[in-house]
Amino acid sequence: MNLSRPQHGKRIAGVCAGLADRFGIGRGLMRFLFILSCLLPGPQFVIYIVLWIIIPKS
Repeated sequence: MNLSRPQHGKRIAGVCAGLADRFGIGRGLMRFLFILSCLLPGPQFVIYIVLWIIIPKS
């Protein structure tokens, strides 16, 4: 399965939805894990923006 951002069922840019579909987990769980990761120090928002740019739309 290819990695792509869906046109439907996305919240902001579709990055979490695309990653969830690619790895076979729930979209809500992926979004929760992303929000949880934001509590840790690191470049999460920068990575999200880069993935937004890199991952093609489906």
